[in-house]
Amino acid sequence: MARRSVLYMPGANERALEKARSLPADALILDLEDAVAPDAKVDARKRVCEAVGSYGTREVAIRVNGFGTQWHEDDLRAAAEAGPDAVLVPKVNSAAEVHAIERALEDAPDRTSIWVMVETPIAMLRAYDIAAASERLSVLVMGTNDLANELRADHVPGRAPLLTGLSLCLLAARAAGKDIVDGVYNDVRDMAGFEAECLQGKQFGFDGKTLIHPSQIEPCNRVFAPSEDEIARSRRIIEAFEEAQRDGRGVVTVDGRMIENLHVDNARRILAVADSLR
Repeated sequence: MARRSVLYMPGANERALEKARSLPADALILDLEDAVAPDAKVDARKRVCEAVGSYGTREVAIRVNGFGTQWHEDDLRAAAEAGPDAVLVPKVNSAAEVHAIERALEDAPDRTSIWVMVETPIAMLRAYDIAAASERLSVLVMGTNDLANELRADHVPGRAPLLTGLSLCLLAARAAGKDIVDGVYNDVRDMAGFEAECLQGKQFGFDGKTLIHPSQIEPCNRVFAPSEDEIARSRRIIEAFEEAQRDGRGVVTVDGRMIENLHVDNARRILAVADSLR
């Protein structure tokens, strides 16, 4: 399943929820947390739960309010009943919290998975325990704004202050066999900076990126999709490897480079992603 572009949509904004039906994001997060004022949260919960099934085949998650808030438990109950593709919980800091989410979703449809936001220093240090805490957990979502705030770090091009946390969470996600989605880019006017950060995320190994504005969808989808060069090279790698196997040769080279099983596995992954986007 492609998760190149994962767009937050404010749950209190009926027009935005309607507009999301025509946007080409791979996945949507209908947000009950940051995008909704306290006095609008109950109404937003009802609106989001009613809308969740109206987006066709696209993956739809509901982001609930976090642990310790007055809305958290009611949000989880309503989300479980609505049965979205996923329930996203912010500021998850431990495996025990994942287990609590799992219990709260016991009556949700089997297809409703758990997504968790990792956005605090303690979550960075416990990232593998969080990622591996439940088979129902399928995606880690980076909360880079909150992480930068808690680190007292500046938002700078290249994100040097955040690289340790990003790397720890990527290691944890891959070790646990989960997907991981990069954090948001705040300046919706700076498309060059946004595209550069998408490219950095792809080079790091993220599966996609969370977005805050529809204008970010197209460049994000383009960057995180396999390029024509990547697809062509992947095909050459597989063809050369299969030919060598038929001929009984142990050494395979493509474009002057030695090819091993890991390169073949990656080539097959790239082609599978490309096929899923057609």
